[in-house]
Amino acid sequence: MMALCDSDRARFCRAPALTKIEGAMTFGAQGYALARGEGEGLWFFNGLFTVKAGGPDTREAFTLIEAELPAGEGPPPHIHHNEDEGFYVLEGEVSITCGEQTWTAVSGSFALLPRGVPHSFTVSPAGNARMLQITSPAQFERFAAEMGEPASTMTMPKPAEIDIPKLLGIVPKYGIEMLPPPH
Repeated sequence: MMALCDSDRARFCRAPALTKIEGAMTFGAQGYALARGEGEGLWFFNGLFTVKAGGPDTREAFTLIEAELPAGEGPPPHIHHNEDEGFYVLEGEVSITCGEQTWTAVSGSFALLPRGVPHSFTVSPAGNARMLQITSPAQFERFAAEMGEPASTMTMPKPAEIDIPKLLGIVPKYGIEMLPPPH
């Protein structure tokens, strides 16, 4: 098995420079490899979301994001009407609710959240979490870019209040429906 940065294949060691195509960032269609901390960094919902693969890279098939999330944080309940979502927890503990089910996901856990089913998650108050988020088909990275902001450093941002009016104005464009918190 070849190491990620095999000297004979150095051109595969790092992604080529980011280029802008039709409003989205792309790494190119020839394949690439990214290390931890590489990709398009976005500050979104008080976390650092690093886009590893987006629509232009996958022919719109899926989005893959590495998310670093602060303790106690998570999005309000919502429904994705256009895509399925999955989480693979790399570090930390996350409580995930999907429909009437709730799971505690720890390192090595995977959860699938089908489109059309209400869901949310909350990072354990005991510490931060890091996970991979995949959505299919692609578009989530465009929502995160529009709702969030480019990360000026590849670290989590300082905590800030979520701009609810902005959120409610953007989500319909992406087929996302925000729900009231559970009682």
